[in-house]
Amino acid sequence: MPEFLKKITKKQWLVIGRNAVILVLLFALLFAVAVMSLNAAIISVTEDRILSLGTASQLGGIDCILVLGCHVNSQYLADRLTVAFELYDAGASDKLLMTGDHGREVYDEVNHMLAKAEEHGIDRSNVFTDHAGFSTYESIYRAKEIFEADRIIIVTQEYHLYRALYIAEKLGIEAYGVSSTLHGYGTQDQQNIRETLARFKDFFYALVKPEPTFLGEVIPISGEAYPSHD
Repeated sequence: MPEFLKKITKKQWLVIGRNAVILVLLFALLFAVAVMSLNAAIISVTEDRILSLGTASQLGGIDCILVLGCHVNSQYLADRLTVAFELYDAGASDKLLMTGDHGREVYDEVNHMLAKAEEHGIDRSNVFTDHAGFSTYESIYRAKEIFEADRIIIVTQEYHLYRALYIAEKLGIEAYGVSSTLHGYGTQDQQNIRETLARFKDFFYALVKPEPTFLGEVIPISGEAYPSHD
């Protein structure tokens, strides 16, 4: 032990320890205030762009319905697809963009979503697939840069829509949201905690605008969907 540490008395160690605890608690409090403040701000500036299915269907000029991926076979994803298909059937847009995680051969969200669309009777020529939508931020970034979508309807659960709409606005996309919260979800409390922290993270992502994991060749949403398929 260094000589100067040997000279510190037990009482002084107690003071140092107490001050360290106070600093840690103060930092934790400031972090919590920052997270909650940003959450409130993100909800406030996006909530008026969450529309009913009927209102969204009447917007006109929508490039595509963007469906954010989720765990395959989860109720979350099933509900997102249900609402997306209802919007498609109502004429909100004639293009669907399925975006999700297909980073491994053994895990594939987007082809599952494409198959569900075909089961619903939607021709695959109207369904674009983004296999590198590894996060909400990356999915929306790629929707603009790869698929050249400028005016979109995003479909996901309501708690998730605020963040998605905020990212879209900061990336220069005119976006509206339709909630796919059709059920109570058993994991909702955990999702709310995760989402609170994710909004804080994506606030800075939307500020800095880093490129996603992959970009690649442009596949315009106004063109053929097949180049986006496996």
